[in-house]
Amino acid sequence: MLDAKRIPYDVVYVNLTHKPDWLIEKSPLNKVPCIELEQGETLYESLIIADYLDDAYPSNKLYPSNPLAKAKDKLLIDKFNTVITALYSKGLNSEAPLEQDAFNEILTGLEPFDRELARRGTPFFGGSKPGMLDFMIWPWCERADILRITKGEQFVVPRDRFLRLLEWRVAMKEDPAVSGSFLEAEVHAKFLRSRLAGTPQYDFIANS
Repeated sequence: MLDAKRIPYDVVYVNLTHKPDWLIEKSPLNKVPCIELEQGETLYESLIIADYLDDAYPSNKLYPSNPLAKAKDKLLIDKFNTVITALYSKGLNSEAPLEQDAFNEILTGLEPFDRELARRGTPFFGGSKPGMLDFMIWPWCERADILRITKGEQFVVPRDRFLRLLEWRVAMKEDPAVSGSFLEAEVHAKFLRSRLAGTPQYDFIANS
């Protein structure tokens, strides 16, 4: 979000296994992301932060200007939570084999997004360039190949079923705001293995 809107910022990395005492003072839920503004105010929760930034920095607006279109994009952002829940509860939070039914549940959750891209007829949900919906669902789409790496080659998003979404994924990787923090699936998988082993290597992610 900050890169997309070209807002200068500094990053403070947090070890979520051994959280610093000051984190809960800035983020009452004691989790990240959390943003501290120049005047000292803090905000937390991804979508709350994103909405604030889009309103406070009106250049390069990421939500549609049409109120109905904006509301529908917010509904799709919320709908993607079913994909996130299935991805983590069925696949990424366990070393157990992934059942085909569980993988199908993840794919079923993606179907409305492939159809929506087809309906809009644009490379991105935001049109000719990524918008808020694109950026808010991207982090989990970036991680999709972890299933193939950790669970088996059969767990690949099928191109014939998700052609538009996979083309969108390629285009997103080329966007400057995405490419600046993009991590290959192998990096995500290596971190996931360290987390499941009980020794998450946060420095590994930061250094990558």
